[in-house]
Formats: sequence, C-alpha cells, structure tokens
Amino acid sequence: MSDVQHPEYQACIDACNACAAACDNCSTACLQEDDVKMMARCIALDMDCAAICRMAAAYMARGSDFAVQLCRLCATVCSACADECGKHRMDHCQACAQACRRCAEACIAMDSAA
Repeated sequence: MSDVQHPEYQACIDACNACAAACDNCSTACLQEDDVKMMARCIALDMDCAAICRMAAAYMARGSDFAVQLCRLCATVCSACADECGKHRMDHCQACAQACRRCAEACIAMDSAA
C-alpha cells in the first residue's frame, strides 16, 4: 500500500480494521449461542469496539488532528472488549479478545510515537 496518505498510521489502521471484523464476527456468533442473555455485555462491547475501531481507522486515514486522541479512547474500548471476550471460552470470543488486545497495543504505540 505505497499510495497511503499517512503511512505512519498504517499498522494501527490495519489493527483497527482487523479488530472491527473480529468484533463483528464475535457479536454475530454470540447471537447464536444458547444463552444469548449471558452474552449481552459481550455483544454490546463488540458493537462499540467495532464502531470506534472503524472511526479511528477513518480518522487516521484522513490524517485528522484528532486521530491520536480518538486512538486513546479506542485503546480503552478495545481493552474493555478484550477483557469481556476473554471471559468466554468460545473460539470466536477468544479470537476477538486477541484482536482487541493487538488493536489496543497498536493504538497505544501510535499515541506514544505522536
């Protein structure tokens, strides 16, 4: 992707997009679980996390002056989602937790580099 406007953000953009996809997958899979009510917090955090990851990726792609600030909040939401998904033994929750942790780390690294 050599034509990217803001290559300094690319690793974080990629982590955000991967996390959003993992969260979408997790929330959809959680809705298929036998006890959906038990998964309510996981589903809600998946939706919040996917939304903020997509927004953060868009801010970084545009080179927004607020990208770093949004990435700080994104890291917080990703960490909360990782903690919740990590409580559940299902493969989709575990995969989501890993993607969320990677995204949080990428957002924190970008904040540190700014």
